[in-house]
Order: sequence, then C-alpha cells, then structure tokens
Amino acid sequence: MAPDTAPLPADAFYEYTAILDIATSPNGERVAFVATESDEREDERRRSVFVAPTDGTDEPYRLTRASDAGSPQWSPDGSKLAITAAREQDTELAVEPSDDADEEDAADGNGDDGEGGDGNGGGDDGPESQVWVFDLVRGGDARQITDRSEGVTGFDWGPDGDRIVVAAPDPTDEEEGYQEQVDDDGPIEIERLQHKVNGSGWTDTVTTYLFVVDIESREETRLDRANDGEMGSRRPLAPAWSPDGDRIAFTAYLGDDPDDTMALDLYTIRPDGTGRERLTDADRRLQAPTWSPDGDRIAFVGGDPTNWYIPSEVFVADAASGEDHSVSASLDRTVAWGGGPQWIDEDTLLALIADEGNSVPVRLDADADDPAWLAPWQGDDRAIRALDTSDDGEQAAVLVSEPSAADVYALNVADFGTIDGHASADDDPLDRVTTANEGLLDEGQVPGFERVTWEDSDGIEIEGLVYLPSGFDPDDPDARPVVASVHGGPMSYDAPAFGFDTPYWTSRGYVVLRPNYRGSTSYGREFSERLRGTRGEKEVDDVVSGVDHLVERGWADGDRAFVTGFSYGGITTAATVTSTDRFAAAAAEHGIYDFYSVFGTDDNHNWHEDEFGLPWENPEAYRELSSLTDVGEIDTPLLVTAGERDWRCPPTQAEQLHVSVKKQGVDSKLVIYQDEHHNIGDPDRAIHRIEALTDWFDDHDPGTE
Repeated sequence: MAPDTAPLPADAFYEYTAILDIATSPNGERVAFVATESDEREDERRRSVFVAPTDGTDEPYRLTRASDAGSPQWSPDGSKLAITAAREQDTELAVEPSDDADEEDAADGNGDDGEGGDGNGGGDDGPESQVWVFDLVRGGDARQITDRSEGVTGFDWGPDGDRIVVAAPDPTDEEEGYQEQVDDDGPIEIERLQHKVNGSGWTDTVTTYLFVVDIESREETRLDRANDGEMGSRRPLAPAWSPDGDRIAFTAYLGDDPDDTMALDLYTIRPDGTGRERLTDADRRLQAPTWSPDGDRIAFVGGDPTNWYIPSEVFVADAASGEDHSVSASLDRTVAWGGGPQWIDEDTLLALIADEGNSVPVRLDADADDPAWLAPWQGDDRAIRALDTSDDGEQAAVLVSEPSAADVYALNVADFGTIDGHASADDDPLDRVTTANEGLLDEGQVPGFERVTWEDSDGIEIEGLVYLPSGFDPDDPDARPVVASVHGGPMSYDAPAFGFDTPYWTSRGYVVLRPNYRGSTSYGREFSERLRGTRGEKEVDDVVSGVDHLVERGWADGDRAFVTGFSYGGITTAATVTSTDRFAAAAAEHGIYDFYSVFGTDDNHNWHEDEFGLPWENPEAYRELSSLTDVGEIDTPLLVTAGERDWRCPPTQAEQLHVSVKKQGVDSKLVIYQDEHHNIGDPDRAIHRIEALTDWFDDHDPGTE
C-alpha cells in the first residue's frame, strides 16, 4: 500500500531543528537553550542560543546568530548569561593596544588554526571557542571574556558573579612553535600513546589548566597546581565553583600515562591556586561534579573506566574528607547521557536514569541509596533528554522528546510526582516553552509508535521501538517494508525520539524497528554485559528475531526487509549480512569490519584491549570478531559509507569491506563523505545520506518495479 500522505522531502532537513543544552535561570523564570539549525546558503549546521520565559507566555528570543554557540550558564543573580562561542574577535579586544608587537595579528580575529589542546592537523580553520557574556539587563551584544589561543573547554561562574573559572589549553613557546610547523604543512611528530582523536586530529602535548578570569577586566590567574604542568588527560577538567567561593572542584587524571586509562579523579583547589586536594582514590570515569547548596558535598557521575557495560551511578562525596557513596546503585540502571545530578535542596537530588529504553527522572537521597522513580505522567512514549533546575530547587526545565516532536517544557519540581515502578500517566504538569519544529511534518507524516518485545533464539526478552506509517493500524495491519535501524554504542539505547530519519522513512510507507539488542544499556548490568568480549552473534540474533517478530504480527513484509546502522550499528549490519540472507539489502555506515587491522588506526585502543586483549597476543579472537573474516558469505547487496576524516571508525575499514564484497560480484557501493569526521555535519551531506540509503533500499526492493 502506498503511503497515506506525501512523503517528507529530503530538503525539509534544512528546516529541522534539534535542541541541545538547557539552562534554567536562578529564579526559574527563564530558560536558555541551544538549538542546532541549518544554514542552507553556507551548507552548515549552526548552534544558536535562545532565551524564553518558563511560563510559555512569549516566544523564545534568539541571542546568537552568526556563529556556533553552546554551554549556556546563568550568572548567580540571573542578570547575565555566559556561553561558549566560536565567533570573530570582540571589537573591544581587537582595538585594545598590545604590549607585544607580535600579537598584532590578533586584531584580524582569525584565531589559531589548530584544533585546541588535544590535537592539531585535523581541525578546521576559524576562531576558537571562547567565553562570551550577555548582559540581559542592559542589553546589547555579548562581550568576549576569554581570548585563549586554543579556545576553552569548559567554565563555571563564581558565586560572586564577578569571576569565572575556565578550563583551557595553554601551550608553551616550544609547543606554539611546533603548532606553527604543523600549520605550515611540516611534519607531525608524536610520542603520545593516544596519537589521534576523532574530531580533534593528531594529538599534541599541550596541558589544559584552570584559569580564574575577572569578568570586568578580563585579567586571569592560572592555577598551575590543577595540572602540575604535566600533559593532562584528553578529557575536560569540568570545573565547578563552590557556593561559598572558597574551592573549585574539577576532574583530572594526574597519573603517569593519561593516554592509557579512562579513569579520572575528583579534586578541589582554592581560587588562588593553592591547597589542591584529591577527594577520590578509585578507578572511575567521573563526570558532572556538582556542589550541594551548602557546599558540604559534591555529587558526580561515576562509571567503570574500562568496562562501560557496567551502569554508571550517582555518587555523593564529602567535600572535606572525600568519603563518597553511591546513591543510585540499587537501581541497576545507568545514568542517562546528559542526566547528571541536580541538587534541589541540601539533602536531595534529581537525575535522569536510563530505564528500559527510556530516560526517566528519579529523586535521590544524598545520604542513602534510596531512589524514587518520578514522573508518572511521562508514559512510555516520551523521553526526558535533559533536565535543569533553578537555584532554589523549585522550578525545572526539561527537554522532552517523542516521535512527533522534541521541545523544552517547564514544570514545578513538586509536580514531578513519585511512583512505585512505572505507573501510567496522570495529569500532565508540563508547560510548553518551545515549538521548535512546528510545521515541519504534515499531519499524515507523523509516525505512530509502539513498543514491542520478543524472545531471541536464546530465550532472552528483547525490546524494540517501532515507528509506523501514519494511519497504520497495528490491530488490523497491512504488511509494509521494514527497516531495522540499529543504534551505535553498543553501550547505548534507543528511546522514544524525534529525529529526521524516522518520519522520512515512515512517510514513505516503511515500518522502522529500532531494537535494543543485548549490550544496550538501560536494562541493567546483566543484560548489557552479555555482549562484553563478543561481536556479531548475539546482537545479530536480536536484530533478525526482531524483524521476524514484526513479520509474524503482520506488520512487516518479510521479503522487503532492510537493515542499516551507524557506528556500532554499522558493525552489526556487516555482521548480519555475513550470517544471513534475511535482508533484501543492507547499509553499513561508519563501522569497523576488521578489528585486527583497525587497532592503532582508530582512537579506541583502550576499549579494544579491555574487551579482546592485545591483537598480537590474541590474533585469532580479533579475526573471529571481524566481519571481514567471513566476507565470503555475503550475498546481500551492501551500501558502505564512511567519513573521510573519521578516526573513530577509519574509512579504510569501509574500503576493505566494499572491495571484498565487490570482488565477489555482489552488488556494493562505497560512499565517502569528504571532510566529515565520525558524524555527518553539513546539511547537504546529511540529505545525501538519507537519500542514498533510501535509494539503495528502493533499488533492491522486490516489491517495487
């Protein structure tokens, strides 16, 4: 049956907006948020900052237009909003006289051509990201506060509102000379183990420090003891200033080789750079340190630094002694991406937890592991993707995503409610703040949504999210072609989400299955760890059995089944077509297909070593894990895509797979996206991607002429 309405056109992607960070003002009356939009003329996706009242009485007001912006943070009194932005140098800075004639080139605002403190040779030309501050009382454009040659990686307001603490790379004269050598196309010289990082480039030895910066004068003080002048970890320091102004918390690894571990510890230091104290003494990945309102404790997210299948947890540490304890371990669920803890009073926190293919808010007791699920009104078809509360803990802003939209909403914290288990929805307390994609989809292009479960061949229950063409009746179905779209990670999960791919396919009559296969987080440690140390068997079984389940229900036409996936989803797609001819066509995007040859050419050596050992010590395991080993079994027409500058899943992997399939006379096509890293950024390329996948499926669909 043909689609019930005109298909969503690919160039509608130019109108698609994705909302990212949100920040609630201290008094809860306003919310700032970041929206990613397309600039069709320049063929760029740009991040802009908006501000809107939380009561929904007025439209969001755009603060930035010309350049990428992000990380909005309100000053303590709510009168100012700081952001990071990569934009041309502030005129006020450019016209100030310099004490050093060599600095005159700064007036042209071009900044350093390097990528930042992590690397060089892989970045884009243009200004570096700096901290800018809007005065929302007096008005006017933002004022540039930092002028770091390699940009900033994070910041936080001081409680007095007169200073900020900034994390930023600070190269020595020798390191700057080396950067000039690289910029002049000279040789790249690296002694570091982590020699490259996707999206950043070839790594260098530049140390990231903390700087305390005066808002008015821009004078800065470098806190040398925050990193001891040693080459630091490639992860940001994540500074957080205490409520009384006496200490700054940050995360760092100050051991012998930061490139050979993902562990971080929690530290505090005085704003004058003295009195550094280490609060944790455990191997954890630490994120999102957050001070309690009284400054006595620090909450943070902690996870295993090597085994990412183990759920991450919310910990609370005593700011003086460093003693800490988990307050979420009993959930056996991981903290959702972007779901770090928020204090609502001195003894209570909110956090977002990944639970059964969703992101759900919980209330946490700072003194005990006694969590309570919240939001009985959420239901199972909406995910809360971000959460931020006002300073008094009474008002919250949330980013709610569902199949038809993703928007910012506001509510009173008291209205989150408490539930036992997962109850059905009660009265919805949300006040809508944005209508970011209003008008993007016609009524007949909005997909239906169902959750389904099935048992795989091992008898394990698997859950999948199914998006249906508009007007499709699950109780009286008419079998449609099906796309199994496999998420990356694998330590990730699909939740109800609004995106572009799904309505693009469902408006063309496809059923879209997003399976949360074994290895997915949000279903507990046992379920996630089932995939640890393996590749290509269990997740393939879960994907195939999921499609079979939809065929049995009459929702999907078994002869018109297709499979695709990005990153780890690409790995799974390739493994699927080596083991079954179940699919009419497949598209493996930006994946790894030979784990032996990829070791050392990607930026994930620690992950591979943890799961599989070292390739020269365990070569047979690496070969067994690789789809390329069984490439002779592929009969399925295969589209293979890659980013030209992808150092997470290098394009040589796609080349090997394509050539090996094509050599056997199997229909194959290779698409390389020039200048793209692991993800596809430019709108024209994103449009080409969705059209290329769909054309590939259409060309090999036995149900179409």
